[in-house]
Amino acid sequence: MEGSGEQPGPQPQHPGDHRIRDGDFVVLKREDVFKAVQVQRRKKVTFEKQWFYLDNVIGHSYGTTFEVTSGGSLQPKKKREEPTAETKEAGTDNRNIVDDGKSQKLTQDDIKALKDKGIKGEEIVQQLIENSTTFRDKTEFAQDKYIKKKKKKYEAIITVVKPSTRILSIMYYAREPGKINHMRYDTLAQMLTLGNIRAGNKMIVMETCAGLVLGAMMERMGGFGSIIQLYPGGGPVRAATACFGFPKSFLNGLYEFPLNKVDSLLHGTFSAEMLSSEPKDSALVEESNGTLEEKQASEQENEDSMAEAPESNHPEDQETMETISQDPEHKGPKERGSKKDYIQEKQRRQEEQRKRHLEAAALLSERNADGLIVASRFHPTPLLLSLLDFVAPSRPFVVYCQYKEPLLECYTKLRERGGVINLRLSETWLRNYQVLPDRSHPKLLMSGGGGYLLSGFTVAMDNLKADTRLKSNASTLESQETEEPAAKKRKCPESDS
Repeated sequence: MEGSGEQPGPQPQHPGDHRIRDGDFVVLKREDVFKAVQVQRRKKVTFEKQWFYLDNVIGHSYGTTFEVTSGGSLQPKKKREEPTAETKEAGTDNRNIVDDGKSQKLTQDDIKALKDKGIKGEEIVQQLIENSTTFRDKTEFAQDKYIKKKKKKYEAIITVVKPSTRILSIMYYAREPGKINHMRYDTLAQMLTLGNIRAGNKMIVMETCAGLVLGAMMERMGGFGSIIQLYPGGGPVRAATACFGFPKSFLNGLYEFPLNKVDSLLHGTFSAEMLSSEPKDSALVEESNGTLEEKQASEQENEDSMAEAPESNHPEDQETMETISQDPEHKGPKERGSKKDYIQEKQRRQEEQRKRHLEAAALLSERNADGLIVASRFHPTPLLLSLLDFVAPSRPFVVYCQYKEPLLECYTKLRERGGVINLRLSETWLRNYQVLPDRSHPKLLMSGGGGYLLSGFTVAMDNLKADTRLKSNASTLESQETEEPAAKKRKCPESDS
């Protein structure tokens, strides 16, 4: 059993596979707030106005709750019994409580002095309860609300969880919904279900959601099958995909192809020279300006930092830049050696990228994809009409859009084009509930909308295109149906005679 636990393959039943290791991507959770970070030694992390180091989380299991102590170190939090003698005494109502600002005997200076002494947050909350003149007069619900509010302010409790599609989609939708085109997590779940994403599939995806849809597909496929990602611009954006922390084996089945070459691939004019011309031009640009890679790296870092949290601004970015500058693999051409070696290395990378593009083009040219997922900020109609030609018959396709009107136009164009069945335009409705003893009710704040989905299945169009007489001879088919009884009537006289 011990030997099986050390295997690289995922085995959820073994506890050793749930240990946090150096370099892993994790999600920090505090109340209902999430932040995706990478575990690195001596790297300062700022989360919810609290800074700390993640050195002590290495070796612990996912789901462990830590408490921030003095010096920014994390220590596992021990469970203790919540109810105390003070919380059992409660009033009948709050009508006689007046918020005059004098009910709390401790001042801000006193609380700051307690923090400087190194007193833990739970002890500070307990002293706030003891020094409150109105706490015992509050109702039991009001006391729980007061304790929860003070714990959130003074107790730095952080839980380290494993990244997943559900957690990352909730994190993005709460913090940076614009980066994922305001796609709600239940809408993403509907996309994965309607698109029949499963292991062994050959999928095509066109998304501008920071790589969240791509990462969700890779997680569900489990490293089996192939995914061709179509991207606009200079390269694919996979900031959210990196937060999943997939092993390298998952990347073997991932291909990318530029969106501006799709038309040439459809018309049969695509060639390897169309891709080979791009690396040469980019190599010349990099040879004349060595700072191009540094700019691209800084832009990618900004995407990753925005995926983490809005508050991770200058201190964290500066420290990240410092660690990258200290890394010998990310040094500039002058520090790494001669400029010629630097250019040769870049050309080698571009050659590998060109080979991957050619492999993706070969996969697309087979036109037997098992599904298509489109979730971009561009108009869906031209994208879908061109990409459906790469999908095999009797396969699902799903298109996401934040607004309904573009999908209505896409629905009409697909009906005119043909080759699709079971078209459905849907919108999921979500309502969150607070579930607590004697006070379960829908939450006051709820989402106004999570976007719209257009789904359907492809069918073969070869027979319809070959037989052009079907459209023009519709009346002939009707006449043939009426002739069948006439033929039967001709047999009747023969039998009578």
